[in-house]
Amino acid sequence: MRYRSCFKYRFLFLLLLLVVSQLTTAQNSKQKQLESRRQELRREIQKINALRAENKTKEKSQLSLIEDFNYKISVLNNLIKVTNQQANLLTREINNNLKQIDNLRNELKLLKEDYAAMIVKSYKSKNQQSKIMFLLSSEDFKQAYKRLQYMKQYTAHQKEQGETIKAKTLKLQEINKALLVQKKEKDLLISENRASQKTLEKERAQHLAIMTSIKKNLSKYTAQIRKKQREADRIDREIERIIKSAIVKSNKTAKTSSTSSSSFALTPAERTLANNFTSNKGKLPWPVEKGFVKVRYGTQRSPIDPTLTIKSNGVRIATAKGAKALAVFNGVVTRIVYIKNANPVVMVRHGNYITAYKNLGKVYVKEGETIKTKQEIGEVYTNPTTGETVLNFVVFKDLQTQNPANWIYKM
Repeated sequence: MRYRSCFKYRFLFLLLLLVVSQLTTAQNSKQKQLESRRQELRREIQKINALRAENKTKEKSQLSLIEDFNYKISVLNNLIKVTNQQANLLTREINNNLKQIDNLRNELKLLKEDYAAMIVKSYKSKNQQSKIMFLLSSEDFKQAYKRLQYMKQYTAHQKEQGETIKAKTLKLQEINKALLVQKKEKDLLISENRASQKTLEKERAQHLAIMTSIKKNLSKYTAQIRKKQREADRIDREIERIIKSAIVKSNKTAKTSSTSSSSFALTPAERTLANNFTSNKGKLPWPVEKGFVKVRYGTQRSPIDPTLTIKSNGVRIATAKGAKALAVFNGVVTRIVYIKNANPVVMVRHGNYITAYKNLGKVYVKEGETIKTKQEIGEVYTNPTTGETVLNFVVFKDLQTQNPANWIYKM
């Protein structure tokens, strides 16, 4: 009866262990994802700090400083959030391990009690009568055979109990070791989070100081924002005009009925290129070797004056002085745009997709040239006054702008 009870208990416990194991596997997968994201954010902060250090001798504009602070504060907030999620997940894992340890100890206690009872019974049996007499006292051969089988089973069960106790003891030791590692990991995460919180407070204090200074002469900075937006709109309108002209030309070449279509008429080779571009969505390389996005795609509130909106057809990427603009995919240089009072723009066509690289100081390619992925297109312009090096990068599908973050790997 005791043997059956012990067997039932072990079966239920193994079922529990299976469920816990599945949960642990899922948690480990989530933990790896969070750790990967945390390392990405840490690298992002390192890039920001490195670029800041390069330009520390230059006097940046207040607008640029606010953009820098806004972005770093955003990354720090995300880092703290992800680290908190990791710490919370580790807490759940630690609690699960503690439950496993408690269950294992209870089972180990039961197994030891059962094993001790068997040893005592075996010892008493040995003293009362020998195994041979136990067999010889059988009424017939069939009973003797059954008794022999029982003795073998009992001995095997004793051995199994001993092995089970040994295995459970080792399992208990492994879980205890894992628990110690997890506690150290959690302590490290908490320590890093405290350091991130201090950095965040410092960044916010500097941000507040700059904003206080700006608000004293807000109209001046508002005028600067409006001027920059007008310049950006002027360049965007010219790029849009060029794309429209290229679409009309493609339709004329293809001899379609419409010459004012909003989409390219593609040759078989261009369609293949466009399909390849589409299939690499989210996997395209960055248009610079290193950098971070200062201004994201879309319409957004101004960081200086929330009553103003900023329209960004692409992304503005802060990078290092002397950085090269790199082609994100195979294509043809469809146009090099020179606009009065603006830096050159290189437009690369990939079927019915176009990528535009704005604010270049030097251009290395020619119109009509076929280029390859990661080929150098030009050098990004560095503002001699502020020391800033910023590439404006835009993605078009026909006439429609696309969010580059959906196309570039981990943007």
